[in-house]
Amino acid sequence: MQHDTTTTSITPHEQSLISKIRTLSSEKLHEVEDFIDFLRQYGQDRQLRQGAAKLSENAFQQVWDNSEDSEYDRL
Repeated sequence: MQHDTTTTSITPHEQSLISKIRTLSSEKLHEVEDFIDFLRQYGQDRQLRQGAAKLSENAFQQVWDNSEDSEYDRL
């Protein structure tokens, strides 16, 4: 997600992060960028897993909700 600074102001928290980032070496900047990419990808993966789980609920409900397995429901 791009951050358009021309239409929005930078929050104090964002400014603090920018200030800290500016003090890092090139190597550390690369690590920060990799970590940010990881966090973004993790969030996308999590949303995908949650969406897939939600979409499969009806299919699994038909498989799990049967008289043969009703004994397990009482456990």
